Parts: sequence; C-alpha cells; structure tokens
Amino acid sequence: MRIDVVTIFPDIIRAGIDFSIMKRARAAGAVDVHVHDLRDYTTDRHRSTDDTPYGGGAGMVMRPAPIFSAVEAMELGPEDRVVMLTPQGAPYDQAKARELSNAPRLVLLCGHYEGFDERVRQHLATDEISIGDYVLTGGELPALVLIDSVARLVPGALGSDESAADDTFSDGLLEYPHYTRPPDFRGWRIPDVLLSGNHAEIAKWRRKEQFRRTQQRRPDLWKAFVPSKSDLKLLKQLSEEAPSPDAGEISEETE
Repeated sequence: MRIDVVTIFPDIIRAGIDFSIMKRARAAGAVDVHVHDLRDYTTDRHRSTDDTPYGGGAGMVMRPAPIFSAVEAMELGPEDRVVMLTPQGAPYDQAKARELSNAPRLVLLCGHYEGFDERVRQHLATDEISIGDYVLTGGELPALVLIDSVARLVPGALGSDESAADDTFSDGLLEYPHYTRPPDFRGWRIPDVLLSGNHAEIAKWRRKEQFRRTQQRRPDLWKAFVPSKSDLKLLKQLSEEAPSPDAGEISEETE
C-alpha cells in the first residue's frame, strides 16, 4: 500500500513514521509513505497556502489551487482514496481503518487554520474523517493516527498477522486482559487457567473476558454486538459465573 501525505509541516510526518510499527512496515515493504510539502505546489513568491475568507470573519482558509495541484500531480487511480482530515468528518473507527487498508493508495490532506476551501471537499476528497470531537492545531497528528492504524492491518506490516486480528475492536469488542511473568507479583496472581496449558479453555476464558470487559466499559459496543452460537453458550456460562445486571442486554440473534 502507498500513502501520500500533503502537509505544510512535512517534518512532523517524517518524524512520526520513523518509529515502531510504522518504521517496520515501511522497511518490510508493506507500506510506502510519501510526504509532500504543500508549499511546493504554490505559484506566488511567498509560497502562500492560505488566504482570508470571503464574506469576512476571523482566521484563514486553505487555498484550493495548491491542494488540487498536489493531488492531480499524483495521477491517482479509480480505487485510490483522497482523505480530508477534518473535525467535520465521519468519526474514525476500526471498521473505517479496515476499509481504508484495502485501498491501493491513500492521499491524506492535512488542514490548518479555519480548514479547507469548500471546493476541496466538494470536488477532490473521497472521504472526510475526524479522529474525535476536539480541536487540534492541524491535520498532521490525525494523519499519523490514520497511518498507524491502517498500516498495521496491511499484510506483512506486523510480525504476525494474528496480532491485528486479536486487537481491541477487531471484532467489535474490547480485547481480553494480558499477563506476563512473574505469575505472582506482590501477591497478585494471574488466573490459573493461563498456566493450565489447555488452549481450548484459555480461548474460552479470553472470549468471556472480552464479553465482561466490553459490557462494563463500552456499553455502546456491547449493544451493537451480535453473538455467534458459540458466543451465546459462553455468555450463558458467564452469567452463571458472575451475573452482571447493570452490564446491559445483548441480542439473542446469531450469525
């Protein structure tokens, strides 16, 4: 997968992609990230990327011409995606990350000031994404969030593709608890089942812990979750082990 980032602060992106998973994904050839300085696509001697808004008002607006020039120089294909990072976009989640990871190429547009000229939204962007209901200085940090979350889903980016499959939100639930050595730390012992060597029982315990944790911490996710037939059996066991009347209800519908 190729990811292009259009920004007026390219060093932020370059620094952010040179660590951890993103660095390994690039080294493995799973993800190819290119950073474009928007100022290189301006035509005036001041290399201006913004201007005052028509109709008056505070702040500046990102000019459309440099953005269109930068994206059009890439010669994108019909399945490539141009993503505006904007607080007015759709909320970003794991399902969207998975969808974008299947695109051959992503172009991320980093806004600043009062945002983009509306014609960028109307005639250039294929997607508008927000990473949360709060205000940031610009689109570079959201771009890094998106790159990280998408890159780890591309085959070959992680040491094991099972890691991405087991992540929180991968199936709409929170992830189960994790433990490592020592088995007893300050008198706090790990669950005995994890030392049993019985992989079937460990898998059942982990799945039930996913249910328990999602019920308690994210009732919104729990409400939307549709269990399989095997999940329903584990849910019955869980309710018998530790009833949780305030954890919310779940549909009896099966896959």
